[in-house]
Amino acid sequence: MNSTGKKLKIAIIGSGNIGTDLLIKAIHSEYLECSLFIGRDFKSAGLAKAISLGIKVSDRSIKAIEENPDVCDLVFDATSAKNHEAHWDILKKLGKPVIDMTPAKLGAICVPSENLQEASLSDNINMITCGGQASIPIACAIRRAHASEQLDYVEVVSSIASRSAGPATRANIDEYVETTEKAICQFSGSKKSKAILILNPAVPCIDMQTSVTVKLEKVNLELLKKEVDATIAKIQKYVPGYSLLLPPTFENGRVIVTVKVQGNGDYLPKYAGNLDIINCAAISVAEEFSKRKFGV
Repeated sequence: MNSTGKKLKIAIIGSGNIGTDLLIKAIHSEYLECSLFIGRDFKSAGLAKAISLGIKVSDRSIKAIEENPDVCDLVFDATSAKNHEAHWDILKKLGKPVIDMTPAKLGAICVPSENLQEASLSDNINMITCGGQASIPIACAIRRAHASEQLDYVEVVSSIASRSAGPATRANIDEYVETTEKAICQFSGSKKSKAILILNPAVPCIDMQTSVTVKLEKVNLELLKKEVDATIAKIQKYVPGYSLLLPPTFENGRVIVTVKVQGNGDYLPKYAGNLDIINCAAISVAEEFSKRKFGV
């Protein structure tokens, strides 16, 4: 609970689905206040939604912050990997910390259940990808349950509703794969990793499902189940729709765990868990900034 009543001023660049959902989540947060919502076109659905909620908006992209740095304490960049590179050059000079929602690979990689406090000390925090946020905690749970073993290979397959994959997601598929694989190895200590993203066109739309497969010679299923259950409980504190679909299973030298992510339905449909998990993770990081700033 925010005993001080003070809120961190945030600006959101990008008025698409991710940016608009972030806006709604920020409005619901007791630690954050959206002082500026930024896009490029006043006719966009995102800016129209923000205006209807009484939020200050701009169609001047990064220039809106460049011309008025005091408008915010922290920035969410919900544009694209390419745009973030240019934005970060400007924000760094302005001394504005940024939470990067794109797979740009510039900042400190963050999975809140694993390294929230450490990563939030950085001025540029990368939220990896939806597949990374869903899978890395499970890969880390498997590692913790088998601390004496070297993980040789981790494979992550995420299936999401095709309708939940917007233009930015589709344009950044290569960056998605590269960023997810790098983060999996970094957090799990695995020698190799493979990330696969499936856009499922099924109607009605499916919830996000992510399967994590790890090669192991032996497995301690009892300990692993405890680690996975504890990990899921930790994630549910900031992603309520995160749940276990297939408990740890061991066969043919492989451990398999499958999770499901259903969205909160704040702005996006509940089936868009792939967008919800990365946004919930980002909001938890921003709230950590706020708590530190105001001594909560």
